[in-house]
Amino acid sequence: MAIKNPAAQATDAQAAPSAQVFDLESRLTQDHHQSLKLWLRMLSCTTMIESEIRTRLRNEFGITLPRFDLMAQLQRHPDGLRMGELSKRMMVTGGNITGITDQLEHEKLVLRVPDPKDRRAYSVKLTAAGRRSFERMAQVHESWIAELLDGLSVKEKNDMIALLSRMKGHLSDGPHQDE
Repeated sequence: MAIKNPAAQATDAQAAPSAQVFDLESRLTQDHHQSLKLWLRMLSCTTMIESEIRTRLRNEFGITLPRFDLMAQLQRHPDGLRMGELSKRMMVTGGNITGITDQLEHEKLVLRVPDPKDRRAYSVKLTAAGRRSFERMAQVHESWIAELLDGLSVKEKNDMIALLSRMKGHLSDGPHQDE
């Protein structure tokens, strides 16, 4: 499935209304605030990319995006991560982490090891098979992301990274209710 460039979608929608993509942006009118338009455009693009990646991971590797994400976290931390830390990093509940870990452990891709600092807690680590499996998936995943974003030049990508970094910094500063 090819994902069209959002600017091309807007042009397509103006040229041929019947070809319009109905997504989060479809509820907007010219009267809406520019910030709302920007937010919904970013959300639409993110949702489209995520949906495509979910489909490809399922079709190519028989794995879900949350399982891939958990393995990605563990790949970055070879000594393992505690369940609570995985929950924070993935921004999901502990119950979700437990379920995903149970599935991956059943497939021998991760293992739980007692935390030497706290015998009540466990860390989760990738097994050797889990590392090999994730490395193969990560290479393919990276090529998919490159393909999905190939409609942008290197300069456009760098500009977007800089702008989004600036926005992320602004949002990280705390509440902005009075602005």
